Amino acid sequence: MSGLIGKKIGMTSLYNEAGKNIPCTVLEIEPCTVTQLKTVETDGYNAVQVGTGYRKEKRTSAALNGHFKKAKTEPKQKLVEFRTTHGYTQFGDNATLGANLSVADIFSEGEYVDVVGNSKGKGFQGVVKRHGFGGVGQSTHGQHNRLRAPGSIGACSYPARVFKGLRMAGQMGDKRVKVQNLQVLAIDADKNLLVLSGAVPGAKGSYIIVEK
Repeated sequence: MSGLIGKKIGMTSLYNEAGKNIPCTVLEIEPCTVTQLKTVETDGYNAVQVGTGYRKEKRTSAALNGHFKKAKTEPKQKLVEFRTTHGYTQFGDNATLGANLSVADIFSEGEYVDVVGNSKGKGFQGVVKRHGFGGVGQSTHGQHNRLRAPGSIGACSYPARVFKGLRMAGQMGDKRVKVQNLQVLAIDADKNLLVLSGAVPGAKGSYIIVEK
């Protein structure tokens, strides 16, 4: 498996050859630096660790500063590992410590990729928005303020408790989400842009992991 780290710019749309309008997401993938090469002999598995983003040295721990100095690069804001099966062939000839990987080195137009990101946080939400409940009854027959209520949450004297896992109100969003099989519609190597079909989890400016 290979991939890079990018930032979500926003959404737009493109027309294909048939004239169909396709919604798409634009990601900015600045050159990612190879910060570590893991091997079976030393780590138990093969992987390529890449980093992106700027981080002040004084706000980085001494251990991480030493880690980045080994790769002869400045501290990075985001680090991600990509496990590989056959050495580092998935990353081509650029899989060397301290090398910079650009979007054109890994991806090509027309292929399909998977993306991973943190979904937008919605805060504390009720059962109608969080789970799609229909509410209790209708607006007549004395319902008053019960339209968006969860309704009954358990039985009577038995079992005399609420079962675990019951769908109720609570924190919604801000979870790791993976979306598979998004097509690469366009690549702008000069501006480090990657255009993917469909929607990508996360807010604008958030880090997105793109893997294939």
